[in-house]
Amino acid sequence: MIEGILLAIFAGLMLGLYALPEKFTKDFKYENTWSLFFLLTMFVVPIIASVTLINGFSTIFSEMPTDILIKMGLASFLWGIGVMMWSKAINYIGLSLGFSLFIGTVILVGSLLPFIVEGLPPTNKLSLILTGLFIVLIGIFANGKAGYIREKVENKDNDNTDKSSMTTGILIAVIGGLLATGFSYANAVGRPYLHEACQAQGNADWITAVAVMFPIFISGGLVMTAYFVWQLSAKKAWGDFTTPSFGKNFFLILVMAVFHYAASAIFAFAAFKLGNSGNTVGYAIFNTSCVVTAIMSGIVTKEWINASAKARNFLYAGLACMVIGIIFVAFGNGAM
Repeated sequence: MIEGILLAIFAGLMLGLYALPEKFTKDFKYENTWSLFFLLTMFVVPIIASVTLINGFSTIFSEMPTDILIKMGLASFLWGIGVMMWSKAINYIGLSLGFSLFIGTVILVGSLLPFIVEGLPPTNKLSLILTGLFIVLIGIFANGKAGYIREKVENKDNDNTDKSSMTTGILIAVIGGLLATGFSYANAVGRPYLHEACQAQGNADWITAVAVMFPIFISGGLVMTAYFVWQLSAKKAWGDFTTPSFGKNFFLILVMAVFHYAASAIFAFAAFKLGNSGNTVGYAIFNTSCVVTAIMSGIVTKEWINASAKARNFLYAGLACMVIGIIFVAFGNGAM
């Protein structure tokens, strides 16, 4: 159990840091960086990893029951739409509030969805898990409040806040978060068959995580690819790929893609190691540690150095709540 918790935390740490190399790319527009990233992380990396690492790859997926494949595919497709909606929400309500609403919805709903597939745990465990999730959500929204205060102060000289845009952004972030929980559902639905099939082909336990990620990433990647092809054309950004910095940019984005994929695969293995309720507990720990990592990196890089004392107090209170909430979740799973 402890191993599962540590793996989930490590996966969240990787996810919280995977985008760091993006700061060092040159001569790429946003659309160039992220279209190449999604091409690599959703198709190239998972295909190479799956074909290379999974013994009996073709047998496992050719014999996969159609109903499981359809459920995983549809849920993953919705996950892709949700991620795209989150990027749109940021345009309306800013990064901090958009991130908090999106991740808050993902943690709450995504942590509870596996219960539909796996059934409810005993009442005492369920109570602790739900209490922990509630405390985590308080922390998420406290961080959102901190970011909102900071952004309001930083943009006080250019305050053109449109209440209708704010409402639209909030709705997009919440609906996007709901759809993005398809990742958790797809993992819960597909893992039992894929674990049994991988074992039958003589694969190690951790290979199941690689197998689970294959249909999830391919299905989710279809949405993201379509979106960025449209964006590259709309922003006339195709020509920016010809920059002399392409080689360096490609390497940096490949590192991002590998980290992103590995983080998701490690989460899937962590959920397996956590046993009963592993998807719920692992998903909560995974996403919370990702948020904590992202916030801590912002503190280290002095993003909050000019923030007001009120904003920083909300930030620190939010971090404390998330850590306390995860401890409750871990206890609830009988892991500590």
